[in-house]
Parts: sequence; C-alpha cells; structure tokens
Amino acid sequence: MPTGDAPEVAVASGVATVDVRELTGEGAVFGRAAATLGASLVETGFVKVAGHAVAPERLAAAYAAAEAVFSLPPEVLAGYVRPELHGARGLVPFGREKAKDASIADLKEFWHVGPTGADPANVWPEEVPAFAETMAELHASLACTSELLLEALAVHLGLGRRHLADLVVGADSILRVLHYPPVPDGAPAGAVRSAAHEDINFITLLPAATADGLQLLDRDGRWCRVDAEPGELVVDAGDQLSIHLGGRVPATTHRVVNPGDPATHRYSMPFFCQPRPEVVLGPPPSVLTAGQYHAQRMEDIRAGRL
Repeated sequence: MPTGDAPEVAVASGVATVDVRELTGEGAVFGRAAATLGASLVETGFVKVAGHAVAPERLAAAYAAAEAVFSLPPEVLAGYVRPELHGARGLVPFGREKAKDASIADLKEFWHVGPTGADPANVWPEEVPAFAETMAELHASLACTSELLLEALAVHLGLGRRHLADLVVGADSILRVLHYPPVPDGAPAGAVRSAAHEDINFITLLPAATADGLQLLDRDGRWCRVDAEPGELVVDAGDQLSIHLGGRVPATTHRVVNPGDPATHRYSMPFFCQPRPEVVLGPPPSVLTAGQYHAQRMEDIRAGRL
C-alpha cells in the first residue's frame, strides 16, 4: 500500500512564536512582537501564534462537529455537494482536488465555510446542528486574528498599519474543514494527503490539527516539520501576499504527508484569509486582481470541477 511517507525530518528552524495579545496595542511591546512576526514570515514564510481567541474547548467542539459530519453515510454527504457553487461552499468530495501541477489527487475531502451573511450562503448539514454554530464562531475568531497579524506585518515592512488588513475586510475568506481519512488500499502510488503546494491567499491560519503531518520546504531544500502545538496557530503566507509585496514575503511550499499508520484519520481547519477580488495584487503597471488570480489557481488545482 502506498503511504507517501517521507524520511524522518527535523523541526523547522527559524519559525518564531508570537503572542497575539501583544499585537493589540501600541508601543514597544507591539513593536517587538511585530518585528518577530515579520522577520519569521520574511525568512521562512511561516510563524506560530499563541494567545489567540480560539479557546481549546471551542477548537475541541469544532473537531467533534467535523468528525460527526464526515462520519455521515456517503449518500447523505453527497447531498451537500453544490456543483453550481464550484466548491465555494459545502462539501468537496474525496479525491476531487489536486495540487497545482500534480497528476494525482490528494487523499482528502473538505467542507468550505464562508463569512456569515455572505453570498453565496453557507451550506450546513442538517444532521449535525452544532456544525453551523461552531464553524461560524471559528470563522469569525480567525478573521479577527488575521487582521491583527496583517497589521503587524505591515508595520514591520514600513507600510501603514492598516495597509494589508483593509484589503481583506469584506472578502470571502474561507474556513476549510478538512478530513484526511485512512489511506485507502487502492490509493495510487505516490498519492499523499496534500501534495506540495503554496497557498493561494494572503495568509493561512491553521489551528493545531488532530494529528501530525504538516511539513514546509526550507530555503535549503529540506522538508521540516511545522505542526502547531496545542493552543497555537501555524500561519503561512500565500501567493497573493507575496505578489502584492513584490516577493518580500515568500509563499513557502508545504505539504501533508501520509501517516505511519495508514488507518489514522486527520482533521485540520485552515482559515484562508484573502483579499477582496477587486484588489490589484501587484504595483503599477500590474492589472492582475486577486479575483483573477484566485480563479486561475482554482482552475489549476481543479477544485471547481465537481
């Protein structure tokens, strides 16, 4: 059975940890925390965040709701696929998404949750009432945290404090509720839970997953572990942020490898904070908007072909 396991890898070096509570004020405390966060993102594309608003009990409730949803019978889950939304809301079934330039689909399924009150509306599973309330609260908390992080990064780069954060206000940022089921016996050779890729958006906020597996590719070409500890978020920079900042912050390649025990489930809930679609990504004379770039990348990974 293919597992996609990588050789033993070291913990990623240079990925700093910042307490988000130090980013809510002014003065020297804010300045030091912003400098730590900015330097970590510039050097590695990643940073870890502690002291955030997602309480452990809220995260545990979210994972319990996710497990209940993905334990529903396949025929029930299939009723929550919305082909007309091209994967923007509801269920994207197992084996439907490929990393850019990959030839094999990832070993995952996921449910997309957008902002409350946005268009299109969220799709909620009637069989698990707790899922809607829990995920809506989690989305709101991570959206607030993402603005604080973008403020700190902007200050570190010598930009206006709200330069980046204002670009994501009102955007269709997405909470992806991911389920990596046990590796199936018939999985193609080389299939992995999430093949090497860079994220599309501005920044991704990832609460601690239920199992290890996340790795980043460092500047020396080595794969390194970068899983969040309990109570932390792992934050990485995406392509749109890197383009907007002229490459000053890298969109670092990362992946999720298969487990040593192929029967292991893994749940994770990345929050993809992205700019509004009309935002122009590059400096003049660029006319590439965030919406155009996002649409092309979604076509590349075939997430819309349901």
